[in-house]
Amino acid sequence: MAKKKFSDYLNGEEPVLVDFHATWCGPCKTLAPVLEDVAEDFSGRVKILKVDVDKNPKTAAKFKVRGVPTLILFKEGKILWQQSGALTKHQLSEVLKGKI
Repeated sequence: MAKKKFSDYLNGEEPVLVDFHATWCGPCKTLAPVLEDVAEDFSGRVKILKVDVDKNPKTAAKFKVRGVPTLILFKEGKILWQQSGALTKHQLSEVLKGKI
């Protein structure tokens, strides 16, 4: 079976939350355990992908990512929500509940 491409995830019916991050970014490190908790809480309802902006500069540029962390929620190829900066688990959960 062929490996799924990034665009395959974004264009699917399942909502996808993409975390644009960098290894050197403090707020990104703060957000990582929040994303793990949210992934568990929303298992089967939203997929979470992580994109390292230093390793994937073209992808970050395509989505106009200017700072990290930046979270973008996609469904069927459309951006439903986008925000830069770290969020608490409660804040992110509330956003997802309202969007998916």
